[in-house]
Amino acid sequence: MDSMLRDDHSSEPADTESHPVPVTATLSDLVNNLPGEHFTIEWLLGRLDRRSFGVVLIVMSLVAMVPGISLLIGPLLAVPAFEMILGRSGPSFPRRIALYPLRSSALTGIVRRALPLLAALEKIVHPRWPISPGISRRAAGLAILVLSGFFLAPLPLVQIVPALLVALIALAYLEQDGLLLCLSILGVIILLAVTTAAVWGAVLGWMHITG
Repeated sequence: MDSMLRDDHSSEPADTESHPVPVTATLSDLVNNLPGEHFTIEWLLGRLDRRSFGVVLIVMSLVAMVPGISLLIGPLLAVPAFEMILGRSGPSFPRRIALYPLRSSALTGIVRRALPLLAALEKIVHPRWPISPGISRRAAGLAILVLSGFFLAPLPLVQIVPALLVALIALAYLEQDGLLLCLSILGVIILLAVTTAAVWGAVLGWMHITG
């Protein structure tokens, strides 16, 4: 009996490790426990602990899909992206930004609209193609740093594709899905190539007209 009890207790950490808390559950817990009418990024980071990089990036990508906000999200995305490249364990923002009050109702609305899609993605995203945590963190950070520049373009709906890629990269990083991470980074490379070709074509066209 004693050995059986010891076996049961010894198996608990393994079960906890192999079944991480779903992202949808983490986001639901956040919006259900928001501190009143306003919250801060500092409060958000305090609730997330070791999953802070991935969840913060998902929240920021969802917010970036709102028209008119993407110009602000671009520079903010560069902060955690750069820290991931440096290999840090969690993001940190300048104190003025971390303590700035944000409307709880806005976050609640955005998250609740996104939960059905995230729940569907969770059914197909799972640990596979194992990649070293350090390499995956730096690769995800570099890809998101590249994507942060796309949010600065003052064009309608231009933020949708980069925001979706940020969300997929963050989800892949959280769920340790190496396949999804590689596919998402490939998407970043394709987006960068298409954008570069379009810009270069526009430059050549302008030079042809003016020359």
